[in-house]
Amino acid sequence: MSLYRTELRRLIKRRFTRWMTLAGVLVLLAVLAGVFLTNHKIGPAEQARAERQAEQQYQEQVRRAQQERTACEQAKAAGTPNTDRRFPPECEVISPPPRDVIEAKWFLPSTFDFRASFEATLIPFAAILALVGFVVGASFVGAEWSTGGMMNLLLWRPKRLTVLLTKLAALLTGLLTLTLTSAVVWTAGFWLVGTLRGTTAKMTAGAWQSFALTGLRGLLLVLAAAAIGFALASLGRHTAMALGGAIALAVVGQFGVGILLSMANVRFVEAWLLPTYALAWMQKKVTLENWQSCNNASYFGECKPETLDITWQHSSTLLVVGLVLMLGAAFWTMRRRDIS
Repeated sequence: MSLYRTELRRLIKRRFTRWMTLAGVLVLLAVLAGVFLTNHKIGPAEQARAERQAEQQYQEQVRRAQQERTACEQAKAAGTPNTDRRFPPECEVISPPPRDVIEAKWFLPSTFDFRASFEATLIPFAAILALVGFVVGASFVGAEWSTGGMMNLLLWRPKRLTVLLTKLAALLTGLLTLTLTSAVVWTAGFWLVGTLRGTTAKMTAGAWQSFALTGLRGLLLVLAAAAIGFALASLGRHTAMALGGAIALAVVGQFGVGILLSMANVRFVEAWLLPTYALAWMQKKVTLENWQSCNNASYFGECKPETLDITWQHSSTLLVVGLVLMLGAAFWTMRRRDIS
């Protein structure tokens, strides 16, 4: 019997895998339903309503400006001192804003523009599936160690590295299938949202290519998270090793380091945090701003903060190095340590 098929079947039949996958799918469906319910299709009726509301807002501004100007003129006529500086020296400067300043689009309901908004939805999609992949990957190998299944398996197939690599291949294959299937449903769902609750206009081949590349980066992020969870659990020979390491990294390594660096007034604190690199990987670039620096102030005193760009190349370097170190350590310990 093929070891790969056996491991793939074991992955699929595990109850934890099924329940965790179901939980991730339900969260994705909840996000999709939330976007559907909070958006509306813009038609002539909505546009006319927005125009009326914009006109009402403008008339309200005109009324308030007239009231303030009248109060200013009365105060000047009565000789009331302007100690609170409520009114300007000349009452004539009190006037309503231009009509074109108040735009009707401010009053339109939220609508889903598929071309403009779909790419942003791939970020939570990848994040949710990456979490599922990390936990499933850690549990898949961690349960084998804690229950003694790994020792029994090695009696059948004594080649340690082959067994561990086959388990990893089965895990990545399962997550690849799950992610691709979910991506198709996710895209179709948001296309439906755009059709019924927004617009799908202006879609071009270039837009689809951009979505595909972002989705590909999301897929690689999911597989990388699963491999990291797998490696950590293999190193600790228990699922808790991976989960505990992830919690420690999130609480101590992220929040703790962030607070410490902020107290030390370090520039670009976000550059030391992993979520920044995950976001840069998905968005291709994240620009950090240091508002404590005004090194390019204009003649009128405008502050232009110092910036730092974190690109997907930086993220890919960090991701590859982390994967190589963790998987390398997992395979090395699997080869060197006793199985007991």
